Formats: sequence, structure tokens, C-alpha cells
Amino acid sequence: MPKSEATIRQSVSLPGRVARHVRTIARARKTSANRVLVDLIEAGLESQAAEKERFFALANRLTETEDAQERRRIKEQLARMTFGA
Repeated sequence: MPKSEATIRQSVSLPGRVARHVRTIARARKTSANRVLVDLIEAGLESQAAEKERFFALANRLTETEDAQERRRIKEQLARMTFGA
């Protein structure tokens, strides 16, 4: 059986609206609010890593493509990812 990662106690202040939402999700899943927070944080970190990979993949495509229309389209995608247009 592999060793599990050490847990670290971390205090976090949440806005009331967010805390209520977390408790609602926890009740629906029949789990703790702590477990819901951990799941949401892990999902957010994975999403952020995937977005970063997507950005670098697009940047690589931009440098490799010779097609002007494709370059323009990729630049627009990169701009939306960077500036949220």
C-alpha cells in the first residue's frame, strides 16, 4: 500500500455565500465541507495546469505554421486566453 501524502492543516476564510454553497454541496454528496473544498481546489489546480499546457501547445503551433490565416486565428485564441476578450 503506497504511503499517502502528509496532510497540512490550513485555515481559510471564505465569503459567506461561498461557504454556504460548499456546505450545500457537501450535504448533497453526503461528505464533509473539507472534502468538498479539497476536491474543488484539486480540480481548479488541474484545470489551471491544463490551460497552461493548451497555451503552450498553441504557442508552438503558432511558431510552426506557415499559413497566415491559421497564424491569425491562433494569435486571436492566445489573446483571448491571455486577456479574456
